[in-house]
This record gives sequence, C-alpha cells and structure tokens, in this order.
Amino acid sequence: MKDTSNRHAIIVGFFVFIGIAFLLAGILMVGNLHETFKKKMQLVSLFDDVSGLQKGNNVWFSGVKIGVVSDIRFFGKSQVAVSLKIETKIQQYIRKDAMVKIATDGLIGNKILVIYGGTSAFDEAEAGDTLRVEKTFTSEDMINTLQENNLNVLAISKDFKVLSQKVLQGEGTLGILLNDNEVYNNMQATTRSLQQASSKAQLLVSNINVYTEGFNRKGTFANDLATDTVVFNNIKRSADKLKQITDTANQLVAKLNEASQNPATTLGVLLYNEESGNHVKNIIYNLDSTSYKLNENMEAIQHSFLFRRYFRKKARQATLNVKKY
Repeated sequence: MKDTSNRHAIIVGFFVFIGIAFLLAGILMVGNLHETFKKKMQLVSLFDDVSGLQKGNNVWFSGVKIGVVSDIRFFGKSQVAVSLKIETKIQQYIRKDAMVKIATDGLIGNKILVIYGGTSAFDEAEAGDTLRVEKTFTSEDMINTLQENNLNVLAISKDFKVLSQKVLQGEGTLGILLNDNEVYNNMQATTRSLQQASSKAQLLVSNINVYTEGFNRKGTFANDLATDTVVFNNIKRSADKLKQITDTANQLVAKLNEASQNPATTLGVLLYNEESGNHVKNIIYNLDSTSYKLNENMEAIQHSFLFRRYFRKKARQATLNVKKY
C-alpha cells in the first residue's frame, strides 16, 4: 500500500510540475517577459515633449521591434530624458548619427519610438549614447495649425466677398470690363486690329521668304551677286572706278571754283573783267559775221560759171555713191 501511495504522489507531482511549467511559459509569452532574458544595451534621447509616451512602449527600427522604453524622467529645465533598452545584436545597425522620433502604432494605437537614418561614416552606437531627436508635430500643434488655416480661409472668403460685390457693382478695372459694353467693344476692336496686324505680318514674312528664295535660285542676278565672286569683283571694280571719276570731278569743280574766284586767272578775267568780256563778245560776233559772209561767198562761187561744172560733177558723184550703198 505504501508503494502505491508513493507512486500516486510522484505522478501527481509530475503533472503539477508540468502544469506549472506550461503556466510560466504562457505568462512569459503573453507578457513578453521572455525579452527580459535577452542581452540589451541602453540608449538615451532628449525630448521637448513626449506626447503621451509611456514606460514600456516599444522601440522599432526598420519595421522591426528591437526594444522598449525603460525609463522616462525630466532632464534640465523642461526636457524629458527617455531611456531605451535595445537588443545588443542590433547594435551593429544603429549608428551614432541615427535619429529618434515618436510615432503611433496604427491610427489610434499606442505611442512608439522609431529609430531611423544613420550613415556608415559614423561608428556604431554604444551603450549610454544619446541619439538626436526629430521634432514632430503634436496633436495640439496640428489643431493650432488648423485653426490658423481656418482663420486664413475666413479672411480670404471675406476679401473675396467684398471683391465680388465691387465687381458686380462695376467698380475697379475688372468691374468696368465686365459691366461696360463700350470697353468690351473697344477690346474687341483692339483684338481685331491685332489680328489684322498679325495677318499683315504673316504676309510680310511670306514676301520676305519669297524674296530670299531668289538668292538661292541659280541664274538670277541676286544669286550671282551673292555667290559669284567674279560678278562681285566686277561690280566692286566698277564702283571703285566710279568713285575715282567722282573724286576727279570733285577736284575739277574745286579747281574751277578756285579759278573763278581768282581774278588773275583766265576764267576769273572772263567772269570779273568787263572789258575782257566785251572783247570776247566782239570776237564771237566777228566770227559769226565772218562765217556768214564766207557762206555767201561759197554760194556765189557755186553759181559762178567758172566753178559751176565742177560742183555739178561733184554732186553727181555723191549721188552715185549714195545709190551704191
């Protein structure tokens, strides 16, 4: 009997031990108490406002839970020091220039801390390091911003209401444009004028295009002038000769002007000496009279019986020469 009772006690004790083991395992799994046995290091961040963050909230890195908030205490005048317990195996991924911000686990979930950033130019974070904090907007900041936006929208609405009333009453430039038919008609006339000017400008451009095409058409004077160096050189030489002739003519005129202003020259004597002028006039008159008398004498000689035959023979010879040609 004694052996049987001892056996029952052993069996009951064994099942009680198993039950206690399962109970402890369930408590550790549900309460995340198994995290207590992992090696961890402590980091610190200084916040101006923790926005409801509590001790025991989770710490995340790249979407993975790596630790918890171990302590929250006041620091300095108004800052809050938050201690983070981070798994030691994550230490190699967190750099000294990494930053910390407060986020929310879901839309209306608990507050969490998120570690992000960091570059390979900095060393790994060590226990006791202080990570920089990103300033985030709190719900109060968002409400204040919304209130300011509402006030701005209200002010804009009032200004727009006043502006629309003035426009409807025909005040201001826009009101005149919308309510004055004469101004509208003037704008239409201006638009039509601009359209006509645009059409004329297009016509002018097309004419210019046609004109410039002549430079590319072979055989035309414009193309020869633009491409043929021989024609260009001939024109250049002609222009040079014309310039020389003009210079010579200018020099001749200048000398004539100089001679005419000098009474000692022949031209000056003719222009300024009255006696010389009259003498020249008499010479011209005598030459004219002598020429007239010479013509009369030649006419008389032609009718003289001594020379009449000679002049008739000469006339017949001239008539024969004309008929040959």
